[in-house]
Amino acid sequence: MTAASLLTALVAVPWLGALLLATGGALPARAVRALAALASLSTLVFGALLLARFDPAVPGLFVETRVPWIRSLGIDYHLGLDGMGLLFVLLTGVLGPLALATTLRRAAKVRAAAAWFLLLQGSALGVFVALDFFPWFICWELSLVPAFFLIRGWGGANGGAAAYRFVVFTLAGSAGLLLAFAALYAATGTMNFADLAQLRATGELAGKLGGLGTLAPALAFLGVLVGLGVKAPLFPFHSWMPATYAEAPVGVSMFLTGVMSKMGVYGFFRILWPIFPAELRAHAAPLLVLALAGVLLGALAALRSGSLRRMLAYSSLNHVSYCLLALFAVAGAGRADGVAVESALAGALIQAFNHGLSAAALFFVAGVLEHRSGGTSDLDRFGGVRAAAPRFALLAGVALFSSLGLPGLNGFVGEFLIFRGVFALQPLVAALATVALLVTAIFLLGFWQRVFHGPRSGAVTGTFADLDAAEWRVLGPLVFLMILLGVAPQLLAGLVNPLATAWAATLTLP
Repeated sequence: MTAASLLTALVAVPWLGALLLATGGALPARAVRALAALASLSTLVFGALLLARFDPAVPGLFVETRVPWIRSLGIDYHLGLDGMGLLFVLLTGVLGPLALATTLRRAAKVRAAAAWFLLLQGSALGVFVALDFFPWFICWELSLVPAFFLIRGWGGANGGAAAYRFVVFTLAGSAGLLLAFAALYAATGTMNFADLAQLRATGELAGKLGGLGTLAPALAFLGVLVGLGVKAPLFPFHSWMPATYAEAPVGVSMFLTGVMSKMGVYGFFRILWPIFPAELRAHAAPLLVLALAGVLLGALAALRSGSLRRMLAYSSLNHVSYCLLALFAVAGAGRADGVAVESALAGALIQAFNHGLSAAALFFVAGVLEHRSGGTSDLDRFGGVRAAAPRFALLAGVALFSSLGLPGLNGFVGEFLIFRGVFALQPLVAALATVALLVTAIFLLGFWQRVFHGPRSGAVTGTFADLDAAEWRVLGPLVFLMILLGVAPQLLAGLVNPLATAWAATLTLP
C-alpha cells in the first residue's frame, strides 16, 4: 500500500465499521462483535505496517500525503506521521480493541455501542495523523459525539450529567481553538501546521499576527493553550475529569484516560510548541506552576479519595501533568543543556504512552472489582482479594507497580527521563514534584494493602471469582507490554529519540 492509502485507511476503516454497523441490516450479536473487533484491530495492523516503514535516521515525517482539498480556502488534505504520531497510533491500536471488548461485554444495545466506539477510535486516529487544522479539528470535535453518547447511554447513574459536563468543558476549549486558528488564517492565509511553523521559524508569523492587533499573538496562543489544556487535562481545566471517568463505562474510561487525554498532550507538542514558541517561553513560569499543581494536587486528591475510579482519575491527572511539566520546563529553561532537553522531551512522550497502558489496566481492574461487588466503587467495600482471586491480584499488582514507577516496569522509564531532564533545567520545580512521587506511593500502596491483602471482607466475603478467559484477554496483553517495555525501553525510545534529538539541536534559545 502507498503512504497515502495507509494513512487514509488507518482512519477510514474504523469509521467504515461504524457506518456498516449503523446502517446495515439485521446482524446477530456475535457477527456485530466480530465486525467491530476486526475494524478496531485494523489500527494495530496498519500501525505495524507503518512501523515497518519508520526510519530512525529521519526525525521528521516518514510518511506523508498532501493534496489540495478546498482550494478557495487554502485547505489541504494533509496527513503524515513522524515517530511521535506513530507512537500514539500504536497506543490507540493496542488500547482500542481492548477497550472495545470491555465496553461490549456487558453492554445493552451492543450494535449501537460498537458503532459509537469505532467512530470514537477513528476520530482519535484522525487527530494523530492530520497536519492541516481543518481535518484535524473535524476529528477533534467529532470525537466528542460518540464519547457523549457512550457515557450518557451506557454509563453509571449520573452518566448523563457527567457526559454534559465533559462536552461543555471541551466545547468551550474548542471555541478558543477555532477562534485562534481563524485569526491565524486571517493573518497568513493558511491553517496548515507545517506552513505556520515555517512562518514562525522565519519570523513572519509574529508580524502577520501583529497586523491584527497588538494583543492578537497572545490571544491566539491563549486560545490554543486552553483548547488543548481542557483535553489533556492541564490544571485547573481538569474538573470535568473525575466525574466523567467515574461514570463512563469501564471500556470508555480506559479509552478516555489511555488515548483521549493523549490527544491533548500530542497537541501541545504538535501545535502549541512549533507555532507559538515565543509565547510559550514568555509564559513558561506560570505554566510550570499549573503543571506542578496538577502533579501535586492530583496526587493529594487521589490520596483523599474513597472511590476507586475517582482515585484513578486524579492519579491520571498527576501522571499526565508530568508530561506537561517536562515541556514547560524546556520552554522556560533559557540556555540549557541539550542532553537535559532531549531527556525531558523524550521522557514526556514515553510517559504518555506508558501511562496509557497502566492507567487503562487499572481502570479495567476497577471494573472487575465493581462487577464482582454489584457495582460499588467504594474502597472500604473490599478486602482480601488476593486470597479470593490470586491470578487477578498478580496482574493487578503489576499494573499498580507500573503506575507507581517501579524499576523494571514500563512506568519507570518515562518518569526517570522526565526527572533527569527537569532537574537539570528547573531544579526547584523538580524537587517539589518529587513530593508527588511519595504521595503516589502512599495512595497506590494503600489501595493495594486495603483491597488485596488482609482478611476477606465486604464484597469479597462471598463468592469472588478469579479472572475468566475474556478478562485475561484484556488484562494479560497490557501486563505483558508493561513488562516488555520495562526491560526493553528502547522499543519506544527508538521512536521518539530521533525527534527529541532534533528538537534539542534546533531549540531556539533566548
